[in-house]
Amino acid sequence: MDSGQGGEVVVVGGGIIGLTTAMVLAERGVRVRVWTRDPVERTTSAVAGALWWPYRIEPVALARTWALRSLDVYEELAARPERTGVRMVEGVLGEADPAGAQAWTAGRVRGLRASTAREYTGTGVWARLPLIDMPVHLRWLRERFLAAGGSVEQRTVSGLAEADAPVVVNCTGLGARELVPDTSVRPVRGQLVVVENPGMRTWLVSTDAAGEMAYFFPQPGRLLLGGTAQEGVWSTVPDPSVAEAIVRRCAALRPEIAGARILEHRVGLRPVRDSVRLEREPLPDGRVLVHNYGHGGAGVTVAWGCAEEAADLAASSG
Repeated sequence: MDSGQGGEVVVVGGGIIGLTTAMVLAERGVRVRVWTRDPVERTTSAVAGALWWPYRIEPVALARTWALRSLDVYEELAARPERTGVRMVEGVLGEADPAGAQAWTAGRVRGLRASTAREYTGTGVWARLPLIDMPVHLRWLRERFLAAGGSVEQRTVSGLAEADAPVVVNCTGLGARELVPDTSVRPVRGQLVVVENPGMRTWLVSTDAAGEMAYFFPQPGRLLLGGTAQEGVWSTVPDPSVAEAIVRRCAALRPEIAGARILEHRVGLRPVRDSVRLEREPLPDGRVLVHNYGHGGAGVTVAWGCAEEAADLAASSG
């Protein structure tokens, strides 16, 4: 697509994938409109943790390429954390293999090493990774996109054909299940408990012998506790018993968490697919549809790499 010939793109979806893709396109000089069902601050992305690391995403080889490109960007953005919401923070990936982690990151993560017994009781990896304050980051993305000449429209669509542009980019996440339709997209429910931070400066991700997840991420003014991965569960209503279990598991790792005052509860539905769909689809009417969805729990991790590839696919539409 040649933006100089009056081309325009509609990006459907206003979460981390949609906004990043729209921003990349807009900064390449393309006229872009984002259609989002929910305000940016109420999308699934706003609920995320959000630590840069692969989680529930396939194919692994491509995800690695997308993630390492995104890491480059996040490291730059971390120079302005109060504006971008991105900080480089140290922590432990429990039950992770240092050699495997080094191989996956191609040596790009500085200081990655085996965790010590003082840092974590089991086998783990100590790393300094991007940790993103999603409400701040989404707001920054939107402002940067608007500054590049883009526009955001809040609207609900019943089909992608409603998008009135030569190129449409489908970043609808779980919505793709109905809009494409693609029944291979399914929800994996995640619940978080947000508490006052009792002094935690590092993050931790752990899985116990029963396969139950526990993690905590320090964000400005609060600590995010998780988590769950409930396949096929659509409810976005916080479950009190699940919340209690999350606090209990996190407190078992750091006792000071037990008495922390609860600020809020969050629920998000990860848009999981057997593999990310990132491809160009010519439409019968001569327009082009670019799909960019199915990132599971790793949307933040791969957002920039996927956005650049989706923008390339949009530009190749002739």
